[in-house]
Amino acid sequence: MIRTFYLTAAAAVALAASPVFARPMTATDMHMMHRLGAPEVSPDGRTAVFTVSTTDLAKNKRVNTLHSLDLTRPGAAPVPIKGAEKGHDATFTADGSLWFLMPSGDHDQLFRMKLGGTPVKVSNLPVDVSGFRISANGATVMVWADRPDCPDLACASTTLPAKPEGAGRTYDKLFVRHWDTWAEPGTRSRIYAFPVSAGKLVGGGVRLTTGLEGDTPSKPFGGAEETALSADGKTAFFALREAGRIEATSTNLDIFQVPTDGSAAPVNLTDANDGMDNLPTLSPDGRTLAYFAMARPTYEADRQVLMLRDLATGQVRPLTQAWDRSVGSIEWAKDGRSLIVTAEDTLEQPVFRVDAATGAVTRLTRDGHFGNTHLLPDGSVLATMNSVMAPDELYRIGPSGSLAQVTNLNGALLSQMDPVAFQKFNFKGANNDTVWGWTLKPANASGKLPIAFLVHGGPQGTFSNSWSYRWNPRVFTSPGYAAVSVDFHGSTGYGQAFTDAIHQNWGGWPLEDLQKGLAFATANDPMLDANRACALGGSYGGYMMNWIEGQWPDRFRCIVQHDGVFDARAMAYETEELWFDEWEHGQHPYYEAPAEFEKWNPVNFVQNWKTPQLVITSENDFRIPYTQGLAAFTALQRRNIPSRLLVFPDENHWVLKPKNSIQWYDEVFGWLNRWMGGGAPVASQPAISASPKKGERGN
Repeated sequence: MIRTFYLTAAAAVALAASPVFARPMTATDMHMMHRLGAPEVSPDGRTAVFTVSTTDLAKNKRVNTLHSLDLTRPGAAPVPIKGAEKGHDATFTADGSLWFLMPSGDHDQLFRMKLGGTPVKVSNLPVDVSGFRISANGATVMVWADRPDCPDLACASTTLPAKPEGAGRTYDKLFVRHWDTWAEPGTRSRIYAFPVSAGKLVGGGVRLTTGLEGDTPSKPFGGAEETALSADGKTAFFALREAGRIEATSTNLDIFQVPTDGSAAPVNLTDANDGMDNLPTLSPDGRTLAYFAMARPTYEADRQVLMLRDLATGQVRPLTQAWDRSVGSIEWAKDGRSLIVTAEDTLEQPVFRVDAATGAVTRLTRDGHFGNTHLLPDGSVLATMNSVMAPDELYRIGPSGSLAQVTNLNGALLSQMDPVAFQKFNFKGANNDTVWGWTLKPANASGKLPIAFLVHGGPQGTFSNSWSYRWNPRVFTSPGYAAVSVDFHGSTGYGQAFTDAIHQNWGGWPLEDLQKGLAFATANDPMLDANRACALGGSYGGYMMNWIEGQWPDRFRCIVQHDGVFDARAMAYETEELWFDEWEHGQHPYYEAPAEFEKWNPVNFVQNWKTPQLVITSENDFRIPYTQGLAAFTALQRRNIPSRLLVFPDENHWVLKPKNSIQWYDEVFGWLNRWMGGGAPVASQPAISASPKKGERGN
């Protein structure tokens, strides 16, 4: 059996840079961190622009400010862009002009400016512009917004149906609601193209999705990455899942091509594949379209293979078919001979270079969670990187893989925090497969530490070496706990077969991995107190908490269950994206194969429940509706098991608002401390100002 414990390079640097004795990091500290938005880089590679988000705790909201950074000056600090401080979603055109969205009156509108100049409003549309993409030559802009079925964005030429006087909504098909929003019949995210004249949008916009029913970009999380625009602005590409009556059961996003003048209908380029196709990305010469494709319909976690399509011949080539990893982002090298991608790999998300001719893959980075890559003229790559230790900062990756930190937005606050030690381990889990996990502990702790055993959601996901503003491992150590996590069968970053292994196996191999992983960690780390452990999980992890209640009821002193499935039958009829639930239990609706759902159904084993449980749910969670949490709490109460219910009326599947998140940690730490002791709850401890000093940077 391979047994590996080691300190990552990122952890070692953090420990060396931190004071030996400071104070634990709290949930308030976490929310006072500066959040770095996705950067954009000027064509000459000299300037990066991005938002920096700060928390106004009194108003319980985050404030985004658009910044620029001089990439040619070592040690330069980001500075707000005068006149565009409230801007967001910025991008450059070939002439160096900056285009961005910014509030104007009641709506977000499109603006442009030269850096150092004055913003000029270029759109005057009657709705919020949700996003945009501009051609490199600045001749064409396509924007998307939620609109009724109209040929132009303003709906000026359309007589819309009169709304009923009553407040009721009527539906004839799914989706009725999605993620956290009730569907508005007839309204979709639609793309419109505008010519640009004298620096402003002209006309009412040409609808590019005529004849198609569906949202583009996709909802709820799609954005500009699901679109592309030719350099001359004459051709647009977008991903769209055609809706109709199949929308709630289909993952079949396709990539469409359409002329931006509306002279022809959209053409489906990927109609031959019934799985998901997405991330259309044009080569620098405009001749080749890169994208990813999933092979299996209705499976949202299938392998994402990098594909290349010759736009002249229609020939499609799967470039990374032989590489057992999923491409998560795509960017072409300037010469078109390679592509830069990110992909999860064994608790990390590195940057890779893929040769466009051979598909050969070269890893460029080691530890850390990288994203938002941009190739610079000198061959280096600008990217964001975070880890368990710290949130996103900008880094420059040299052509040979050297790594240099460019920003240090949170160094001042992080320097006040107690150091923590991050260790990876692996063991033989279910099916005798190698399974990975990690521990995170206060570095200056002594004696035995109670365990917060964290189980990730997904289930096709990972609790990797990455930063989270929801389930943050570093915050979990603040009361003096050791955080322990295991990437069970079904997790991502270990090859597709490992990810697929949870299919029709929700309560089988994953539970075995968790049992063996916790036993391995406690046997090999004398600081872990095996007798004082609580288990915590959300989403699928919340399901696993309910499953543990019935299948492993004597192991933990307490459980925290957040948005977990309690009754698989009710879930099958209450959730919105039916493709997920039906795939996971055999690719059938419940009524066709009830035994597959009931095999792993926690409600069938309530008679075994005995572990004290904190149940957390939210009223705007339409993925795993709050009724599942209420049912679990009812079961606990009827069995006289110590239990507590926390309900957020204004959150969805995630707890996002700062004060709600702080309350979440207060309740969780209060529950853990009640049942296994340790430090007192400290989530509401005031944070010290996190403002970076001028010129401050890290290396």
